[in-house]
Amino acid sequence: MSDDVAIGSDLWMDAIESEERGDRDSTLRICRELVAKEPDNSDAWMTIARMELPAPTKGKQEMPSLVQTAKSVTALRRVVKLDPENRRAWDLGGTLLVDHLGMMDDALEWWESRRENAPTEVTPLIEQISILVRMGYYEECADLLEEMFSSEMDSVDGGLKMRMGRVSQTVSKASKMESDEIFRPNQPKHPRWEIIEKLKKKKPISQGLFLMLFVAPMAFFVGSASMIFIGDSGWSLPIVFIILLLTVVAISRLSMNLLQSINRHALDLERAIDYETTTGQVCIPESIRESPLYSSLMKSKMPAIKERIYLIVESGERMPKKWELNLP
Repeated sequence: MSDDVAIGSDLWMDAIESEERGDRDSTLRICRELVAKEPDNSDAWMTIARMELPAPTKGKQEMPSLVQTAKSVTALRRVVKLDPENRRAWDLGGTLLVDHLGMMDDALEWWESRRENAPTEVTPLIEQISILVRMGYYEECADLLEEMFSSEMDSVDGGLKMRMGRVSQTVSKASKMESDEIFRPNQPKHPRWEIIEKLKKKKPISQGLFLMLFVAPMAFFVGSASMIFIGDSGWSLPIVFIILLLTVVAISRLSMNLLQSINRHALDLERAIDYETTTGQVCIPESIRESPLYSSLMKSKMPAIKERIYLIVESGERMPKKWELNLP
């Protein structure tokens, strides 16, 4: 064994022991020293990617900052290049790019690279479709949906089948909601901007509140009516319970389209935020950015997203009217 190999092996063992002790700073330092000597060590790069992020906790998980996220993604790019079969790296990178950085172009490219390495895997298609829906590219989803459900793809478990079904339903519902006009935030004269301006003081209604205000009264009415018609027989309570349960499920599903319609102004503004984080340029009018609607949406964003948006707004660079998403 050469001296360099021996040193690399010793460093890796030191990194493992350091992580086992819970010393993340030391683990990160050792792994950085290791990749300086062995730049093709995918395990060390993966450890760097994990150590750059806040430590997982059993309580409330601390979310990474912009710098932490960026450093982790940089390390993950090295991991998937060296070890394309590392699914954990692909999943973590995709999550960071979308949920913590809002870089939809990069995320589409990320999952396209995964598809090149695993052309029959379903997960990359699910992720790409989800991104295209968020950005309003419904026509482009059709081919990906067809491919996702084709017999040539890998067999999937129950959880993944549920995700496939949900993403298909999301495409259908979103495209129907915007069948009259698809909102393009980079177009300052788009008619949806005027609607958002009028409703900028109206915060989105949460699903829980909507179910309580809309579904609960209807379920109570159905339950009361069922008790009257069925009577006080021994089977009345179980029958009414089943009727009530089926009613709640049915009304909840049917009412989701109504909730989506009520919250469309908020969904449109969400897309505008996605456009800004994707391009690094601004498109949201200042009057809307200072509104209760915008503030309520920003509260749910990850710290790294908030930092990015602050920098984007500070730069003040306007988004081109003809900007388009880079499609895979």
